Amino acid sequence: MLITGPRGTKDILPDVSGNWQYIEKTVRDICSLYGYKEIRTPIFEHTELFLRGIGETTDIVSKEMYTFTDRGERSLTLRPENTAAVVRAFLEHKLYAESLLSKMFYIGPMFRYDRPQAGRYRQFHQFGVEALGSKGPAIDAEVIILAVQLLERLGLTDLNLYVNSVGCPECRPVYREKLQDYLREKTTDLCTDCQSRFDRNPMRILDCKKTKCTEESAGAPHIVDCLCDDCSTHFEQLKSLLSAAGIHYVLNPRLVRGLDYYTKTAFEIQYAPLGSQSAVCGGGRYDGLVAECGGQATPSIGFAIGIERILLALEKQGLLPDASNEIDVFVAPIGKEVQGIAFKLLCDLRKNGVTADMDFMDRNIKGQMKQANKYPARFVAIIGDDEAAQGKVMLKNMQSGVQELVDIHAVQNKIQVEMED
Repeated sequence: MLITGPRGTKDILPDVSGNWQYIEKTVRDICSLYGYKEIRTPIFEHTELFLRGIGETTDIVSKEMYTFTDRGERSLTLRPENTAAVVRAFLEHKLYAESLLSKMFYIGPMFRYDRPQAGRYRQFHQFGVEALGSKGPAIDAEVIILAVQLLERLGLTDLNLYVNSVGCPECRPVYREKLQDYLREKTTDLCTDCQSRFDRNPMRILDCKKTKCTEESAGAPHIVDCLCDDCSTHFEQLKSLLSAAGIHYVLNPRLVRGLDYYTKTAFEIQYAPLGSQSAVCGGGRYDGLVAECGGQATPSIGFAIGIERILLALEKQGLLPDASNEIDVFVAPIGKEVQGIAFKLLCDLRKNGVTADMDFMDRNIKGQMKQANKYPARFVAIIGDDEAAQGKVMLKNMQSGVQELVDIHAVQNKIQVEMED
């Protein structure tokens, strides 16, 4: 029986891997522009990191994590997100001692046991940035603008940026009480998950996508009306900075994000053409996470972008670059006697930066020319017994159809001259 890939996973095949490389290159270019350096953390971590970092009441921890016990009886978890892992590395390697502000980005696979759907998988890939060390709203604005600029550089223009403040440990309990007062008589009409959230984390009810819960919480009080002076000032300054930079945003008082570690700034970027699953980027400030993971209190902010979601958006809008397997030269030996000469030419061309390939299937010249067209190849270097005896190749320009005998040692120069013309 044929073994297939696990449900919720997807092979990235050679004909589409160039699309991933295109996005990854754009990510690296933007992050370099903003001074963010790449960090690569392990794919699995100690389970405790996510229990403490993400929050035990979240759907990710309670329902979606891939957790296992290794042979040393240690509980390990495939990372469901990367912020907690970056914080762990930040502390373990004392990155805080190297700079007052640590600016990092990551690209890699994450794992959540969720219902697979378009653009969402159980193994999925995220790009994200994390800035640790600054408490001012300017770094919030920079992180948000970086995300917007990345998406715009990829060609996505119908973007909607939503912002909110989720307060801090000082003002959030005030809002929690008001929210519970509003929802208390409505709990029996909420879904089972939201009923359990009422006591544990009532703000998560605002994030529920089920129609009944959305209707019942529609008139709930807004957290921005309960912010302390510090959170209110921070949020107003952030909005002012975004406006000064020409970034359009919409205040969304229901935006709370799905992770417990967020404080103050929360934001989300949606791409309308994707329909109901339009969110392509989400993030916010997490000033308490570093302390929760065992370090000194460190103000921090970051975001994550789902690469599969971005690919889906780019595909829908026809914004992916044209894939091309074009090569400079296809070396076509005629007969086994000249295989060695042809292979040496192939190696010499590659050593000098010329993209080249040759026939490895013992096809006749007609089959080899067909393969050269399939790439396509700009030139075909044909080597038969007569050419080999003269130390030459028959070089054919596949665009013009012109072919001529060329000294085997002059093939590279000939190709470069014609390509420049």
